[in-house]
Amino acid sequence: MYDLRKKITNQFYRAQINLAPTQQSPDLVWGELFQDVQLHRIFPDSITFADMIPAKTRTRIIKRYLKERDDPRFDLNAFVQVNFRDLLQIDTFDYVTNPNHTMEEHIEELWGVLRREFPKNRGSLIGLPYPYVVPGGRFVAQYYWDSYFIMLGLAQSGRWDMVENMLKNCAFMIRKYGYVPSASRTYNVTRSQPPLFAVMVQLLAQKKPKTTLIKYLPYLTAEYAFWMKGSRGLTANRQAIRRVVRMPDGSILNRYFDSKTTARPESYKEDVETALQAQGRAASRVYLDIRAAAESGWDFSSRWFHDPSNLATIHATDIIPVDLNCLLVTLEETIAQAYEQLKQQRLARHFRRLAKKRTLAIQAYCWDESEKFFCDYDFVAGASTGVMSAAGPFALWCNVATPEQAAASADYIRNHLLQPGGIVSTLQNNGQQWDWPNGWAPLQWAAIKGLRNYGHQYLADEIKHRWMASNEQLYKKQGKMVEKYNVVDPHAEAGGGEYVLQDGFGWTNGVYLALLHEGE
Repeated sequence: MYDLRKKITNQFYRAQINLAPTQQSPDLVWGELFQDVQLHRIFPDSITFADMIPAKTRTRIIKRYLKERDDPRFDLNAFVQVNFRDLLQIDTFDYVTNPNHTMEEHIEELWGVLRREFPKNRGSLIGLPYPYVVPGGRFVAQYYWDSYFIMLGLAQSGRWDMVENMLKNCAFMIRKYGYVPSASRTYNVTRSQPPLFAVMVQLLAQKKPKTTLIKYLPYLTAEYAFWMKGSRGLTANRQAIRRVVRMPDGSILNRYFDSKTTARPESYKEDVETALQAQGRAASRVYLDIRAAAESGWDFSSRWFHDPSNLATIHATDIIPVDLNCLLVTLEETIAQAYEQLKQQRLARHFRRLAKKRTLAIQAYCWDESEKFFCDYDFVAGASTGVMSAAGPFALWCNVATPEQAAASADYIRNHLLQPGGIVSTLQNNGQQWDWPNGWAPLQWAAIKGLRNYGHQYLADEIKHRWMASNEQLYKKQGKMVEKYNVVDPHAEAGGGEYVLQDGFGWTNGVYLALLHEGE
């Protein structure tokens, strides 16, 4: 067994050596042209230009731009249309819902509609070796945490080949970058997303229990190394490095982070405007906190703000997120399981101890005793953030809560987060998409599965039925699935955030299908 582990590890490092150089982000590729296009809002959605493909060589386009831009008759929009192509228009086609289809039939058909295969780099799109399912709408790459919830539905559909393809693509990106970027886009490679690779591996292990954990162990440990990088350098005087934070009692917990401190290319104008509103703060720090919140997947939410109604007060890098740290417990436990399969008991015990230490730290710092619920911790302020959110149930999903904490959490969910259409993201109504009145499929899944882990079946069923009814009501009305729902008023559409409501939608499809057949 040891030789098998050594062989897998050697293959992992050989793969790292043979990789091609990383592509550059479009803001670096196009420089002043990129800034000009984004700041003049040539497109309503900033992601459009970030995702476009050049129709000519970079040298030729830049030379022409520099030559023509000072001409009073220069038309920037026309210049872009001549020199770039929209990948979204190239690689999608008009899809019309069959009105005779049930929701399940609709989702089954959408797996083909949302399937993509890009083995080679195209503009900002990073080539991946295996086909995958995209979320839909403006999101036409493989997104990290979306993939797990999509995979739930694919597994229910019996499409285990696609489940494994998407897992292999994540492993490919770990080989290439040392972690899974938030999406297979060059502008996303400086950050990751909620670490769900371990639960992806656990999902495939349901189909292939004998080989899966061992096969993906090198990638699990590589992802863990990414999240824990810098931990040996932490001291009482150096409390935070990258994604690791030393707590007052000496325990180590994690935060979201990013290795760049510039405006996000896919939301360039929006970020510049936010930084201008953040008086008294360096733009680079504002950009870092925006990027860190984007790594959380909750972009954006009052979870990350000093002032719940003001994005410019974002301080995500000061915060220990409860959901992130709970998922890292699952990663540590999964690595321990894999070492147990390899009969490497010493290493298995080591990762069990790490998981136990993290669990105790989460219980100490992320349990809000006054609210009797799990929430984020501001390590700079030395106190709970006070923002109660649907991130709290991750402590139940990842089996971090004590039975008493789980019971109190169930009461809080029932009394505060539960709404007519499911559970709401937060109790703050501020126009951000990860706040009131919106609910999201991943958050419903975490709450339902977490409550089931601790025997709170009735509340889990209630959330499930309300959420599925929201999905069904909109499908009946408009014939589509969307990325988020208004759970406070299921008759109204969800909104808020930087872009319009997106159709598709990968993780809604996956969670709905998995819930529909739950327990079978």
